[in-house]
Amino acid sequence: MATKTNPGNYFEDFELGQEIFHATPRTITEGDVALYTALYGPRFAVQSADTFAMDIGFEAAPIDDMLVFHMVFGKTVPDVSLNAVANLGYAAGRFGVPVYPGDTVSTKSKVIGLKENSNGKTGVVYVNSVGTNQRDEVVLDYCRWVMVKKNDLDAPTPEASVPELPKAVEADTLFVPEGLDMSGYNFDLAGAKHTWGDYEVGEKIDHVDGMTIEEAEHQMATRLYQNTAKVHFDQLAATGNRFGRRLIYGGHIISLARGLSFNGLENAFKIVAINGGAHANPTFADKTVFAWSEVLDKMELPGNDGLGALRLRTVATTDKPCADFPLKGEDGKYDPNVVLDFDYTVLVPKG
Repeated sequence: MATKTNPGNYFEDFELGQEIFHATPRTITEGDVALYTALYGPRFAVQSADTFAMDIGFEAAPIDDMLVFHMVFGKTVPDVSLNAVANLGYAAGRFGVPVYPGDTVSTKSKVIGLKENSNGKTGVVYVNSVGTNQRDEVVLDYCRWVMVKKNDLDAPTPEASVPELPKAVEADTLFVPEGLDMSGYNFDLAGAKHTWGDYEVGEKIDHVDGMTIEEAEHQMATRLYQNTAKVHFDQLAATGNRFGRRLIYGGHIISLARGLSFNGLENAFKIVAINGGAHANPTFADKTVFAWSEVLDKMELPGNDGLGALRLRTVATTDKPCADFPLKGEDGKYDPNVVLDFDYTVLVPKG
C-alpha cells in the first residue's frame, strides 16, 4: 500500500552526482543562542557580547560557528543519515559569511562518493553539503561521510567511488569576515592575553575541566538542530544495535569539546575551517567529557596584519582526564576513552 511517510534513504537509494535540496529552512534566533549557551556553556567573548563583537568590526555578536554547523548539518539528516549506523568523518569545511540572529539558513547536498562495505549490509556515502543564508551567501561548505544501512541486501552494488579530499584547508582559501579590526580587541574582557604569537606548533593544552553528558540535554540539543537520526532518539530501535543504547550525536561532543577548550584557547574566537575529524568511539549519556588540544600549524593570513590562524587538533575523552594527552595506543588504534579527534582552524588576534 502506498504511504506518504518518508522512511529515509538507504545506501542503495543514493546515486553518484545526486543533488538533494533539504527541507525546512531555519531562522536562527536569540532564543537558539541562549539555549545553545545553556547546553554547552561557551564563553568566547565575541559570540557572547554585542559590544565586544562590534568593537572589532562585527555587526553584532555572531552566531557561534558550531551552532551554525549544527543547523546546517541537521537539515541533511532526514535525507542523508536517517538510516545511518555512524557518522564517520569530515573534511574540506569552510565557514563563510557570519550568521546573526534573524538570519535563515538552508542546506543542499551533492553525493560525491559511494562505497559498499564488504559485509554487503551497509555502505559509505560521501556528501558535500552547502549552507546558505537568505541572501544565498554561503555560511558553510563542508564534506562528510556516513555509514548507511542497506534495506535491500540484494540491491546491485554500485561501482566504488571515493573522493579525494584535502588533509587541510589552505590558508589562502580561508574566509575572514570583512571589516575586522583587532585594534579594538580587549584581551582583559576576552579572559586571557595569549596572542597568536604565544602558541607554538606541537604545543599541547590540557583544558582541565570536565562536563557530564545528561540524556535530557542531549535530546534537547539534537532536537534543537532538527536532527532526526534514529540512533539518537529511538531506544526501541537501539535495542537491536550492538550497544543496546542510543548514541550521543557526535556534534554534541564537538560542541562540548569546543566549550571546554576556552580554558587555554580563550582568544581562538572564530572557527574558519573544519579540516578533518573522526568520532573515534561511541558516546553515551552519563559519561564525563574532557578535552585537550594540540597546535598542528600556525598560518599567516594574506593581507591581514592583525590576525593569524591556528590549525588545532582537539581530542575529547570520556571518563578520562587529559593530563597525559591520550590518543592512540601502540597498536595505532584510538584509546577506548577517546571519542573525538577533531582537526579545525581558528582565528586568533596577533596583539
